[in-house]
Amino acid sequence: MLVFVLIGAAGMVLLLVSLLVGELVDLGDGALSGTSLGVGAVVFGAVGAIVVANDLATWIAYVASAVVGLLAVVLAQVLVRRLAASDDGVAVSLVGAHGTATTDVTATSGEVSLDVPSELERRLARSDEPIAAGSRVVVLEHSGSTVRVGVPGPQAR
Repeated sequence: MLVFVLIGAAGMVLLLVSLLVGELVDLGDGALSGTSLGVGAVVFGAVGAIVVANDLATWIAYVASAVVGLLAVVLAQVLVRRLAASDDGVAVSLVGAHGTATTDVTATSGEVSLDVPSELERRLARSDEPIAAGSRVVVLEHSGSTVRVGVPGPQAR
């Protein structure tokens, strides 16, 4: 029983460190992460402890722990990869987005607030033609944290 408890505890530590600090273990160029190994070790320990506590043979505990632990590692790694591949953090083009000039916008300086759900803060802006604070603007170009804006045409809101 002690072996299963120690492996489960080590897995819990690895899992918590991987979730809180970041992946310390990354085997096979992302094929196996510390998170999935931690999950596997926790499941291995838990299954082994449950089997031993139910007075089954020790070899059954090791076999059951290994099988269920490996399944948990595979499932956790699939979920880690899907989360890593999600579109969080993917750059979004702001070209065409509308907003309001919060300061006067010139060729060298200015600030705008855009009407885009992903834009919670104001952006640095510039414009080929001067735009007064409070005017409606449309993004013509997006480069890094700066946008080049212009005054929208009559059909725009």
